[in-house]
Amino acid sequence: MLATDAGANLPTCDRAVDNGRGPSRPFGDSTRAPRRNGGGMRFQGRINEWRDEQGYGFIVPDAGGERVFVHVKAFKRGSPRPTVGDKVDYVATRDLRGRLSAEQVEHHTSGMGLRRLTNGARSLPLLIAGGFLVALAVLASTAKIPWPLFAAYVTTSLITFGCYASDKSAAQRGAWRIPESTLQLLALFGGWPGALAAQQLLRHKTRKLTFQLVFWLAVAANLAALGWLLSVDVVRLLGGWRD
Repeated sequence: MLATDAGANLPTCDRAVDNGRGPSRPFGDSTRAPRRNGGGMRFQGRINEWRDEQGYGFIVPDAGGERVFVHVKAFKRGSPRPTVGDKVDYVATRDLRGRLSAEQVEHHTSGMGLRRLTNGARSLPLLIAGGFLVALAVLASTAKIPWPLFAAYVTTSLITFGCYASDKSAAQRGAWRIPESTLQLLALFGGWPGALAAQQLLRHKTRKLTFQLVFWLAVAANLAALGWLLSVDVVRLLGGWRD
């Protein structure tokens, strides 16, 4: 069992082992000296809530008891982005607010096989976005579509990616957010490849089902409009590229 300065009991775990790393530091306190956390005992648990936009969540210990607060900065450098269901082990401590918090968090090796499969699935949207832009470049190079159309998709995608990055940063800082309607309109007008890339690389707007539904409807509408432009003479208006 671990003990804190306030005398509150931390959860126990039969599988805890001494990591030999010495003292741990309470989360959120970078100015005070580190304090020893019960000899550096490590515990196992599973993330049952993760708020990716804010960069924190909660762990349910395998041994039961109080949920443990965890911040993304507590994970080992180079760790995959946390998600609900991840198996982790950690050092337990109390932060300045008295919350039970996790430090020196690492993903448990037994769950990494499934995690790699999940990460592979997440690469599919990136392949779709990149493949679409490559296909447009090929069509433009063979005079099937005008170069301005390709440039419009690339430019709008870059703008959309920037908007997603700005919105995620604002969410983490509690600042003014970009309206979801703006992000959806950007996707509708050709920025959806950039939106797909931002959603996966920044892990932003991927869990809200209503947002994802509207987003994919916007993608479908954009592709339908593109197909219509490519099938009628209206496409000549985009620079008179066939004349």
